[in-house]
Amino acid sequence: MKNNTYIYLLIMALVTYLIRVLPLTIIKKQIKNKFIRSFLYYVPYVTLAVMTFPAIITATQSPASGIIAFLTGLLVAFFDANLFKVAVSCCVSVFISELVLPMIGLI
Repeated sequence: MKNNTYIYLLIMALVTYLIRVLPLTIIKKQIKNKFIRSFLYYVPYVTLAVMTFPAIITATQSPASGIIAFLTGLLVAFFDANLFKVAVSCCVSVFISELVLPMIGLI
């Protein structure tokens, strides 16, 4: 069983290395296709969103307050608030929803 762990780690390291090196070795010239360029531009943002969204919902005492915080963050960010204001508004909305939701019987 112990040897399998090292094999799994080696395969994981190899795959991670190949994912980073192959595009540099295969593609020699600049990418001019607008669709591919825009796709590659948004990959880091989408990856961050996919990793962060479940944590937003599950980090609070109840999923309802996490959803309220998420919607609050979207609304505040939509009106061009900076990151600090978005974070503070999300924290305040979680605090208030964690106080109010049990009182009205939603948690």
